[in-house]
Amino acid sequence: MGLGALGTVSAGILARAGVGFLRLVDRDFVEETNLQRQVLYTEDDARKVLPKAEAAVSRLKEINSAITYEALVEDVNFANIDGIVSDIDLIVDAGDNFEIRYLINEIAVKKGIPWIYAACVSSYGMTFNIMPGQGACLACALGELPAQLTETCDTAGVIGPIASLIASVQAAEAMKILSGNLADLNTKMRYYDLWANRFHEFEIEKRMDCPVCQNRIFPLLAGKLKNQATYLCGRNMVQVSPAQRMNLSLEKLEEKLAPLGSVQNNGYLLRFLTGKYELMIFPDGRALVKGTSDEALARSLYTRYMTTS
Repeated sequence: MGLGALGTVSAGILARAGVGFLRLVDRDFVEETNLQRQVLYTEDDARKVLPKAEAAVSRLKEINSAITYEALVEDVNFANIDGIVSDIDLIVDAGDNFEIRYLINEIAVKKGIPWIYAACVSSYGMTFNIMPGQGACLACALGELPAQLTETCDTAGVIGPIASLIASVQAAEAMKILSGNLADLNTKMRYYDLWANRFHEFEIEKRMDCPVCQNRIFPLLAGKLKNQATYLCGRNMVQVSPAQRMNLSLEKLEEKLAPLGSVQNNGYLLRFLTGKYELMIFPDGRALVKGTSDEALARSLYTRYMTTS
């Protein structure tokens, strides 16, 4: 899940390895600034403002057309994650925040699906294999959902080589799981810092009081932490989601918004520019509001233009 720096590398490796089915999920679209580290995209994808999932599948089909792909332009959340993972053998995490990773952890534990945690920022990153019922889960390793991080992609950025390294390790572990070579799995959490030339491995003990894998309490799956506006790290952009999934006609919305600003409809999303703000509106009613990190302002803009008569 996620098709940024980590996800594009992992997906490329697994496609070339001949994994039979890849479901690629991402909520975002391609921008020129992604090209420094997100290896499946081109300048043409950015010019066309293509959703990452669609652009990734298009590129992967050119690499290996013999396997099956499914592109989901979705914001993974408590309401849809069960359907997204219901028929898969492994979850490869390439998310960009801890809330989505803790949500993945809950659904994986609940349904008994293996998953591989991976994250990176600046020049360092880590991976951890999670096999429900056999060892520690993410909540065992990291405790409660972190409120915030000391370093983020906003403050520290991320270099391409660390994303490629972490994703390559993750993909190798995925190949072990999918091929049934479980005895060769690494059972430790791995940490790499390419700039400081550091590598560590940590034993993660299964917590007997873990609320998730021991007590099977799933607050994120119950929707208790849902938020209709989410700031996207490093993007000066806020995602605003409707209370209920919509089924918008982008053509009709284009007609409504055309008198109010510049509109571009590529069939996957509608790009609307008004003043210094830019709204990327998807058929499910979700919008990415670019030009602000203020969630209240983003919600206000969303309400103004999505209810335009």
